[in-house]
Amino acid sequence: MEKYLDVTGRTIDEAVASALEQLGLDRDSVSVEVLEKPKAGFLGLGGASAKVRVLYQTARDTGAAAFLEGLLRLMEVDAKIETSVTSEGHLEYNMTGEKMGILIGRRGDTLDALQHLAAAVANRGDEPHVRVTLDTEGYRQKREASIIELANRTAEKAVKYRRNMTLEPMNSYARRVIHTALQDNPNVTTHSVGAEPNRRVVIAVSGGDRQRTDYGRPGFRR
Repeated sequence: MEKYLDVTGRTIDEAVASALEQLGLDRDSVSVEVLEKPKAGFLGLGGASAKVRVLYQTARDTGAAAFLEGLLRLMEVDAKIETSVTSEGHLEYNMTGEKMGILIGRRGDTLDALQHLAAAVANRGDEPHVRVTLDTEGYRQKREASIIELANRTAEKAVKYRRNMTLEPMNSYARRVIHTALQDNPNVTTHSVGAEPNRRVVIAVSGGDRQRTDYGRPGFRR
């Protein structure tokens, strides 16, 4: 849900800083509308302050956080869940505690499953759909960097050997990261083949024969 706060100050920057301090938010999480620009008076008299409207998102009570807390208790995992809302209104849940590896699972499979369940809980009912992200120990960022590195490395091999390369099965999130990472690469194109859960990304040489190969699959040697 979007809310706003109107604040005045001697300058626009001062008014914005005052609003951020009151809200406990950072500049990247809000948008600002200038309602009135400051005006200097004559000999210091009759001036007007700046007035801004700071718009910010607040989390609606989706019940997802309570659901996750109950699920973690059943899993006997002692973790704290912090909720935040992005400027686009997306919900982000971050879990902190000891032995978080059990919540990540093999290549993030457990974390993805928990996120899917949290999203299902958050989006039940008639409220507009909200995007949910679940993370712990910065895994999402690390995983994305690893996937992008794999995409670029495989694209280089595809161009070098002039052969299309098929990666191992990945979930929709990982496939989307690869497509995005290589979308501006003029030497290759990407597309997905197969059915879930064995859907794979093919990195094809632009203008090449687009023949599927075993490059990029486990056991391939070059």
